[in-house]
Amino acid sequence: MMKDLFDRFYENKGPVGKWAEHAEGYFVFPKLEGPISNRMYFMGKEVITWSVNDYLGLANHPEVRKVDAEAAAEFGSAYPMGARMMSGHTDLHEQLECELAKFVNKDSAYLLNFGYQGILSTIDTLVGKDDVIVYDVDAHACIVDGVRLHLGKRFTYQHNDVESLEKNLQRAQKVAEQTGGGILVISEGVFGMRGEQGKLKEIATLKSKYNFRFLVDDAHGFGTLGKNGAGAGVEQGVQDDIDVYFATFAKSMASTGAFIAADKEIIDYLRYNMRSQMFAKSLQMQLVKGALKRLDMLRNQPEFKAKLWENVHALQNGLKKNGFDIGNTQSCVTPVYLKGSIPEAMALVKDLRENHGIFCSIVVYPVIPKGLILLRLIPTASHTLEDVQETLEAFASIREKLENGTYQRISNALSALVK
Repeated sequence: MMKDLFDRFYENKGPVGKWAEHAEGYFVFPKLEGPISNRMYFMGKEVITWSVNDYLGLANHPEVRKVDAEAAAEFGSAYPMGARMMSGHTDLHEQLECELAKFVNKDSAYLLNFGYQGILSTIDTLVGKDDVIVYDVDAHACIVDGVRLHLGKRFTYQHNDVESLEKNLQRAQKVAEQTGGGILVISEGVFGMRGEQGKLKEIATLKSKYNFRFLVDDAHGFGTLGKNGAGAGVEQGVQDDIDVYFATFAKSMASTGAFIAADKEIIDYLRYNMRSQMFAKSLQMQLVKGALKRLDMLRNQPEFKAKLWENVHALQNGLKKNGFDIGNTQSCVTPVYLKGSIPEAMALVKDLRENHGIFCSIVVYPVIPKGLILLRLIPTASHTLEDVQETLEAFASIREKLENGTYQRISNALSALVK
C-alpha cells in the first residue's frame, strides 16, 4: 500500500528533531541579540559569545559599518539586477575578483553568492559522469551534498589519513582508466568541527604519483592562517598545488558571499558553466563594496589576526593546562570533548548559559558518536583575556558537575518527559 509522502514526518522527527519540543529556542534556533561582539544578549541576559564566526572582529567595526551603510545608501539592496552573465556585471565585481585572486596567489577568481551553494555548485561543475571524486569522510555537509549530485563514482578516505587516501586513489585510478575520466580530490583547509587542518601538504605530494586535481574548501582558514590570512594552503606552503581554492565571506570577512580561485582557464570554464551562478542574481553591490573594504583590512591591518591568535592561544592553552580534551586542533576552532548523554549535554549547556553567562555551541549525536558532548568555541579578535579567564572557570565548574552526576540527575527527569 502506498504511503503518504509526509507520513514519516509525523512518525519520526529524526535524532535531533525529536528533542525539538524541549530544545527549540534555547539549544537549537537560539536568538542572540545586540551588536555582534564578544558579549551579546541571550534571553535578556548578557553572555560571552563563543559561537559567532567573526574571527577578526570585523562585523561591528566602525570602518566596516560605515562602508556598508554608505554602499547601501548609494545602491540599495537590489543593484545590480539580474545574473552576472545577463545584466548584473560591474567593474566592482571584477575589481573584487582580481584582488581576491592576487591575495590568495591565484591567476583568477570568481565571486559566488553563498558559501554552501558555492562549493556544492563548484563540485557539480568540475566533474562529469565519467570522473571520480575522492574526499575526506569528515567533509562539511556542503561538500557531501555536492558529491551527492555527482553521477559517477565517489570514494571517501578516513579523516586526514593519507594511507587511506592513497588506497582510494588507487581504486579511483582503476575506475577512471575504465571510464576515460579524471579524478578530483577534496579536502578542507580547516575542518570546522574539530579544528584540524587538512593534510594539504601530504595530499599535494601524491600528485606526482597519481593524476588528480585538488579542490580545497578553506572556509575557516581564509583570514586566519597564512601570511595576512591568505589561508591554509599558504600556511602549509602548498598553495600552488591547490588547483581550485574556495573560501567564504561568512567567517573572517563577516559578510555574505564566497569565491573560488584557480588558473584563468578553469575560472573561465566555471563562469560559463556553473548553473547556480549563471541563473542566479548577482551579488549585491553593497556586499561587493563591503567585501573590498574587509579585504583591504585583512591585507593591511595584521593586528586583527595577531589579536585573534593571542586569544586563541590563551583559551586553548588554558583548557589544556586544566586537563580538558581539545583534540588535535591546529586552528582557531576550539572543540572541548566531554563524556555524557544528550540530556546531560542539555543540562550542562543550560547551566553554562544561565549561571555562568557563557554561550557556546553544543554538538551531539548524530554529528559525533553517542556518549560524547562537544562544546565548540570560536575565539575572535573581539574577545578579551578576561573573557577567556571567566570561561575557563565556568568550564571547571561544569566538568565537576558532569563527573559528580548532577547533570545526570537533571537529565533523568528530562528523559522521562521525552519517552
